[in-house]
Amino acid sequence: MTVHLTPMPTDRLPGWIERTRAEYVAERVRAGETLEAAEANALASHTRLFPGGAPAPGHHVLDVVADDQVVGYLWVGPVSDDDHDAWWVWDVEIAAEHRGQGHGRAAMTLAETVVRENGGSTLGLNVFGFNTGARALYESLGYQTKAVQMSKRV
Repeated sequence: MTVHLTPMPTDRLPGWIERTRAEYVAERVRAGETLEAAEANALASHTRLFPGGAPAPGHHVLDVVADDQVVGYLWVGPVSDDDHDAWWVWDVEIAAEHRGQGHGRAAMTLAETVVRENGGSTLGLNVFGFNTGARALYESLGYQTKAVQMSKRV
């Protein structure tokens, strides 16, 4: 199996942006946020990170390709405009039918290469508590928990 990253074609980018924004809202609601708060958060983030509908400078939206087939996507970029040392996995997903085959692990390893090639030295990410499969993958790759946010319905 050969896995590589390639820039997502610009004709697919608008649909991907809208789909990931909707998924982000759904995940925040599932994590306990109100729909209104989740939508406001997503709008603010996407306005800042996709000005004019294109990735902000330094951000990379990439297809994950295995044996010449797109199996997922990866979005990485600097945490902020003034700190290009610290990078973030803003979103990553391997299509359900391609999971469990090592593509996610390969994509994350390749993400580290993108970060190094662009002058970064750290790569962080957020993973919702309910996503136990992703958490296990990240822990096996050496990611360490930096904070735990908890809530309870009362």
